[in-house]
Amino acid sequence: MTKEKRNIKELIEKEAPNLNNILEPEDVSVFKQMTEELRDTWTKKQMFRTETEMSFSVLNDAKYPTKAAKYWQCVREQNVFLENLMSLSFDYRRTEVKIKRLQEKLDKEEDSLKKELLQIDIDEKVYGKASMQLVARDRMREIKLWSKFKKQFDDGSFDTKDVNTHQLNSYHLTMKNKAETLTQGSSQPEVFNVLGQLQSIERIKKENGQIETTKKPVLPGLTSKG
Repeated sequence: MTKEKRNIKELIEKEAPNLNNILEPEDVSVFKQMTEELRDTWTKKQMFRTETEMSFSVLNDAKYPTKAAKYWQCVREQNVFLENLMSLSFDYRRTEVKIKRLQEKLDKEEDSLKKELLQIDIDEKVYGKASMQLVARDRMREIKLWSKFKKQFDDGSFDTKDVNTHQLNSYHLTMKNKAETLTQGSSQPEVFNVLGQLQSIERIKKENGQIETTKKPVLPGLTSKG
């Protein structure tokens, strides 16, 4: 995929005269003058998460407290973008075929108004192709970044073949983090859910000889039986 495929300057310039139908003449003039700027904006706009957002928002330490937890979340995120990229590729191929069929109809059509409508359909789908190329580029960017993060977290200290291996320890730390955020104002279902999962994890780990059960968190204003 080349940069030229994602360059919509020609598409913008082609559509500019038709904007007279919906814009004032002076606005059309300004639009034409801004063609290069608008092409630049369209090309560099943020579509998905940046590396910074991936680091602190997706892979936040409270929810994914271990390197293993972060690594396996990277696997999940990367796979989502892989599946979306493949689906987008099929849509792109389908759009190309539709454009060919429309072009065939246009070449055979004799009615001037029908030809005009067919050309509009073609122009719209060509723009759609450019948009799909831009989305594909950004999806690939995220795929590469998730790969970078996976390598960063994979220090050889955990199993990278079986996701289940790390989960008991990672979820234990996650639920402890959640328990620490509970307050007197937390809802009963929330408290029940968090403490229930925490106690279950600790029971399982104790049965496996991994830890001794920690003291049950007590919320402000509650008795030890609360």
